[in-house]
Amino acid sequence: MNHSEEEHLLEHGIRPTSVRILVWRAISKKMQAFCLSDVEDMLPEMDRSSIFRALRLFTENQLLHEIDDGSGTCKYCLCRCEGNNHHLNHVHFSCTKCGKTYCLENNIIPTVELPEGFEMVEAEYIIKGICPNCR
Repeated sequence: MNHSEEEHLLEHGIRPTSVRILVWRAISKKMQAFCLSDVEDMLPEMDRSSIFRALRLFTENQLLHEIDDGSGTCKYCLCRCEGNNHHLNHVHFSCTKCGKTYCLENNIIPTVELPEGFEMVEAEYIIKGICPNCR
């Protein structure tokens, strides 16, 4: 067990069990969005419900973003947000050909003026198109 992985989970309020450490180790290097079945493929010896519970816990504790890219499958990406702007810091690109979703971290979600009395809780910004691999 890598001590820094354990510390990282603890810093986010997560008790570092062996299952959580294995799931975190599998996903922590992912540069594009992934879904539950991707993690299952990386950890074939682990049951689906354990992986799902770990992903939910990581999302609740802001280690992951949950992405609704319109595909019908919940996708996740690693959270690299600073401060309290967990759901405001970046845009996602979803390829309509291959179905992959990418984090565009250098693009900030534009500010939208809300009418009086409305309060934003979170925002998602998805751009759909064709990725360089599919062009």
